[in-house]
Amino acid sequence: MERVEKAGLRVEKVLADFITDRALPGSGIDPRHFWEGLSALLHDLGPKNRALLDRRETLQAQLDAWHVEHRGRDIDPAAYRAFLESIGYLVPQGADFTIDTPETDPEFASIAGPQLVVPITNARYALNAANARWGSLYDALYGTDALGDLPEGRGYDAGRGARVIAWGRDFLDKAAPLASGSWADVAGLSVANGALEPALRDPAKFAGHIGDAANPSDVFLRNNGLLIRIRFDATTPVGQQDKAGISDLVIEAALSAIMDCEDSVACVDGEDKALAYGNWLGLMQGTLSEAVEKNGKTFTRRLADDVTATGPDGQPVTFRGRVVMLVRNVGHLMTTPAVLDRNGDEVFEGLLDAAVTTLCALHDLKRDSGTHNSATGSVYVVKPKMHGPEEVAFAVEIFDRVEDLLGLPRNTVKLGIMDEERRTSANLGECIRAAKDRIAFINTGFLDRTGDEYHSSIEAGPMLAKGEMQGQPWITAYENRNVDIGLACGLSGRAQIGKGMWAAPDLMAAMLEQKIAQPRAGANTAWVPSPTAAVLHATHYHQADVFAIQRELAANPRGPQLDELLHIPLTAGRNYSEAEITAEIENNCQSILGYVVRWVDQGIGCSKVPDIHDVALMEDRATLRISSQQLANWLLHGVVSEGQVMDGLRKMAVIVDRQNAGDPLYRPMAPGYDGVAFQAACDLVFLGRVQPSGYTEPVLHARRLQAKAETRA
Repeated sequence: MERVEKAGLRVEKVLADFITDRALPGSGIDPRHFWEGLSALLHDLGPKNRALLDRRETLQAQLDAWHVEHRGRDIDPAAYRAFLESIGYLVPQGADFTIDTPETDPEFASIAGPQLVVPITNARYALNAANARWGSLYDALYGTDALGDLPEGRGYDAGRGARVIAWGRDFLDKAAPLASGSWADVAGLSVANGALEPALRDPAKFAGHIGDAANPSDVFLRNNGLLIRIRFDATTPVGQQDKAGISDLVIEAALSAIMDCEDSVACVDGEDKALAYGNWLGLMQGTLSEAVEKNGKTFTRRLADDVTATGPDGQPVTFRGRVVMLVRNVGHLMTTPAVLDRNGDEVFEGLLDAAVTTLCALHDLKRDSGTHNSATGSVYVVKPKMHGPEEVAFAVEIFDRVEDLLGLPRNTVKLGIMDEERRTSANLGECIRAAKDRIAFINTGFLDRTGDEYHSSIEAGPMLAKGEMQGQPWITAYENRNVDIGLACGLSGRAQIGKGMWAAPDLMAAMLEQKIAQPRAGANTAWVPSPTAAVLHATHYHQADVFAIQRELAANPRGPQLDELLHIPLTAGRNYSEAEITAEIENNCQSILGYVVRWVDQGIGCSKVPDIHDVALMEDRATLRISSQQLANWLLHGVVSEGQVMDGLRKMAVIVDRQNAGDPLYRPMAPGYDGVAFQAACDLVFLGRVQPSGYTEPVLHARRLQAKAETRA
């Protein structure tokens, strides 16, 4: 790669050109000042970053040694906890406190609703997510299995349409009941004297209208902070069969979206980083667009505008047309060849992300026209994969330095902490304390947390199969403690308390049935895999008043549950049959290969991968970490042999090849089993024991760089 020198840094030219020619102009930051400041940041904080990673390895070695010494014996919770305290894995809990984060946007502080996570390298996905603030409930019900079955045929089915209309009327009866009667009986709506006719049981739920008051084209209702837009158009097939001429219920769906530079992307060099940063810059400037072909037609997708209506007082009122966007930087682990320091060494990618993504966000803060991402002048950054309070404190130090570099007031950058590593979960209160002046959310990451569970205690003994993890005591304690500690630290009304992803994007009926558990558990956001899923999940926040639930939980804390959290999910006498072991091997191998082959060969960081039963599941590096570490654990303890696993990998490679047969860019793994992607899958399993914290990134990045080099050659 061609490089240029910038203040003692050797930067891949494509990235240097992006920063100099696109990110810096209009930011108000002098180029020389930026490059010198970035160089100082990378050189000053790099050694601290390295020391924290060394600390991880020291603690892991101490955990391994303790478990080897105690292997085969029942673990005494008090003795185990005392050991963790003695090595500093568990830190002392300080006095009670409340976070001091300056004002955050309502989407974090006072409204509860879904959150999307999308790969920033895919402009179309990013735009879809940014515009997912509003979505058609009728389309989501009609086009998925949400009603219990899928639509048949290509034309409009009036019978299915009638079922959708009935579902929508029932939804309105629950979210905004009328003073008398049912929405099923409504033949029309009008507005008189600032009130809706027919009258609502709670008149305050009327939020505005568009068009003639006597015959509006749109009526807006508000319930639990979320808007519902009733649209009238008797010329559409739905409007024609609706007695009131209602053509759609368009509801406020995703309130926020994480534009991801981490788990859902495959960014391994300056070219990839420039693409990621460029899309984020376009979102912050409000200029990102993408040509889209759909149903044989091509159009340009752009960021949605706000919606203007007439409020109950007769004055214009504006409703946001877009989500509030966060950017997820990478964690503390990885370095990147995109920039080399004065010694010729790769710099830490997380430090580079912090400086450049915040630089791009300056364009949103400085714009004097158009819709701003943040109404409070904030920049929202998600920081994943941190282990314990000292690593959170380091993230705070990073953004202190970035704010100084860019001339931003302290705590402009708000921090989202992913609670997805065991040491963070066990010390969550102190992690929040370390970021109490800039924390905007905490969010459980069940998938990464499970992968870390396998790795942290890998020497303790063979662990349960991954499908049995969800029933373990540590998971319940993990999810409960996250909410309880967040509430105790004052996050309610100031920051999000979030829950993880629904991983099956095609199973919307199951999601409607199950995912309501998350708002009922006190989470004011939870992750969804698509804008359509966001629409359906948004209905849960109409059913559950999350902030009332949070007040109830805060008044009745459940206790520490620390011993349950630290419970190690060993097989403990659970003897798996040969058939069960084979099924577990093949399930994990298929999951690994289905994801890795796209990551390595095509640079696709997040995939809807068919599982062994051809059910499409969202796969990213978190799910990959689980599968590879589970097999690494069983290999270490002799539950499976290398030969069995290799047989499973080869058998599943044939199946994955079949599942991808329709992809013209796909390169089959069988029958040679010698491609870079297949080698990467083998590395993840057979070298899984020695991967730092069980992470998959070192293997994936190395093999992706190899694949790119071979393609160029």
